[in-house]
Amino acid sequence: MSNKSLFHHGPDLPTCLLCVCLTGSVYCEEVDPDMTSVPALPKETAYLYARYNKIKKITAKDFGDIVTLKRIDLTGNLISEIEDGTFMKLTLLEELSLAENRLVKLPMLPTKLMSFNANHNRLKTKGVKVNAFKKLSNLRNLYLAHNELEAVPIIPESVRVFHIQNNNITVVTADTFCKRNDSYYIRPNINEIRMDGNPVILAKDPNMFICLQALPIGRYH
Repeated sequence: MSNKSLFHHGPDLPTCLLCVCLTGSVYCEEVDPDMTSVPALPKETAYLYARYNKIKKITAKDFGDIVTLKRIDLTGNLISEIEDGTFMKLTLLEELSLAENRLVKLPMLPTKLMSFNANHNRLKTKGVKVNAFKKLSNLRNLYLAHNELEAVPIIPESVRVFHIQNNNITVVTADTFCKRNDSYYIRPNINEIRMDGNPVILAKDPNMFICLQALPIGRYH
């Protein structure tokens, strides 16, 4: 393995001196000196934990050659921009956390993703395409709480846990989770929804949750 592949973009220190590198895993949490970009990763890294640093931007080159990645956790950084295509080569990626950052829009997500967390960002409806998650047929957990979304995106049937509390959602219809024209349809997997803290009157249409096996958690109007 070349030393070059382990060098951080900023200070001239190898990643595995700044971070803890175990077989297949890199832990870069609260790194000192401040880590402002994704460190160069050893080949065959499967798990990256780079929480609570000062990373501001994710580029398409950051993960370009590390197609072995299965989990990326970038919680608690200062990320406001992610280049298009950044995650699309990561065909094995199952878990991605971008929670507690400054994102106003989402990049395209890889299709094998099982868990996605974007809680506590600044996501706006125009930055999250209505079909952003539609093709993620393996997605189990989807967290979009504490953002600025005004609409619920299309949620794939595979999702079991969906949190979108504390946004600006004003409208939920019979087609948001169910099928208006199919009164026999039962949504097969979802067992936990949180939508509290949105300016929507959920009691307005009793049929909007008729296909769910469990009603949304929390207090509602």
